[in-house]
Amino acid sequence: MDGDTTNQSLSALMADLGHRAKLASRVLASATTAQKNKALTAAATAIRADAEIIKAANAKDMAAAKEKNLTAALLDRLALNDARIASMVTGLEEIAALPDPVGATIAEWTRPNGLNISRVRTPLGVIGIIYESRPNVTADAGGLCLKAGNAAILRGGSESQHSSRAIHACLQRGLTEAGLPADAIQMVPTTDRAAVGEMLTMTKYIDVIVPRGGQSLVDRVMRDSRVPTFQHLTGLCHTYIHSAADAEKARKIVLNAKMRRTGVCGATETLLVDQNVAATILPPILNDLIAAGCEIRGDEAVQKLEPRAKVASPEDWDTEYLDAILAVKVVPDLDAAIAHIVTHGSEHTESIITEDSAAAERFMGALDSAIVMHNASTQFADGGEFGMGAEIGIATGKLHARGPVGVEQLTTFKYKVRGTGQTRS
Repeated sequence: MDGDTTNQSLSALMADLGHRAKLASRVLASATTAQKNKALTAAATAIRADAEIIKAANAKDMAAAKEKNLTAALLDRLALNDARIASMVTGLEEIAALPDPVGATIAEWTRPNGLNISRVRTPLGVIGIIYESRPNVTADAGGLCLKAGNAAILRGGSESQHSSRAIHACLQRGLTEAGLPADAIQMVPTTDRAAVGEMLTMTKYIDVIVPRGGQSLVDRVMRDSRVPTFQHLTGLCHTYIHSAADAEKARKIVLNAKMRRTGVCGATETLLVDQNVAATILPPILNDLIAAGCEIRGDEAVQKLEPRAKVASPEDWDTEYLDAILAVKVVPDLDAAIAHIVTHGSEHTESIITEDSAAAERFMGALDSAIVMHNASTQFADGGEFGMGAEIGIATGKLHARGPVGVEQLTTFKYKVRGTGQTRS
């Protein structure tokens, strides 16, 4: 099924997906670790074997995307090559190697009356993942949900439909090979945008919604969803070069933080530089960035140091470019850098470059972003780099999950109370 659908048929389609996912989630909740790991490794093997099929499907998506004149950043997110397919395979294998969170005891204690109480991890149930152009999310999200004992309903963007379906077929083969229901990982089989609206109201079937995409998608989910959501705001990430920064270290980190991949949510979008070192540290950094194809938008102090820099507008300090554009500002000191980030940031990821450990601790303590770093590229804001195998996204909310959403964040808990005949007076 694809293309336009009537409201009645779409509602029936989505309800059927939800019903089957709910049934599958009950099977997964009691699946053994060995079963889940077998499904993950078999899916990884299938993706490796189907690499050419996946690339051919991706070529269709890329051709259509170019006809639609999608931006370079979106094309980069959409593209699959041998390295990215290998990364999906590795991600699934790493998820399989992780400890199984389901059934793990978080805390345990015994009351004076002899009751033994334990807090134990348990699956969330059915997770709906709504994402846009990145087809690798299909593997990451499906694999993580499976390891955490959850069924998944995946709704990828229309621009990645062929790629995502080819990857999804591999995931379902892995489930079948392990004796688990293929319905444990389902993909919405229509590109009708109304399917997203249906998912946001499926409180009978879906336990959590995870949006992964641009600001318009996230805004819609946060505004319209009646299902609980993992909040994922924009990745307006900052790197601050402190007065005690090592110049060569700063030069390498900033270039990587901005230009390694400009279309990821962990890419640095604003560079802040202490005024005491700007004249010496900043020119070679900006030269590296410009040579790499980055457009610089700077304040007056930056323009004096680099004539090629464009004038930064007030909107630049609030923009997630997801492109080869960087806003650069010279600030008086650490307090001013913190104040700027608090005012303009999205509480995603911030990094300080300094050899002063006290300044680093102050920076990381003062900011309430999901991830704070010291002497490291913001592009490390990634579940795989955190040792989680993969991630569904970076959660910036304050409740339940925060930072990279991995297997543990896709569980909740219940209490097990064991007695010997106690009654309450």
